[in-house]
Amino acid sequence: MKWHSLKSQGLPVDFPETGYKWNQLGLLAEQFYKHYADWQYQDLLAELELTLSELLSLISSLSNYELYETTWYDTWPLGRMIQFNTSSPMKNMRSKVRRFKKNKGIQ
Repeated sequence: MKWHSLKSQGLPVDFPETGYKWNQLGLLAEQFYKHYADWQYQDLLAELELTLSELLSLISSLSNYELYETTWYDTWPLGRMIQFNTSSPMKNMRSKVRRFKKNKGIQ
């Protein structure tokens, strides 16, 4: 959402994030985890719902051409960039949660 907001205003975007390069996504993920470490579970759920709502609204407002048939960043269309930054990290996190639960004996 940040990337789209900046880019739609004609402002420069630091991909993937200011201070990070594409080969530092693990460090970026750690920053993300630290940022939200002290949040209460209900607050995290509310933030997730808000973000999902905003993302789905964005996707609904765009045409297939805008999402997949034109380059948005480097060689990637916007739809692919959305996937890179939503479902892919969530898949990674699900694996970590499963491993954590298994190690803690949680069903």
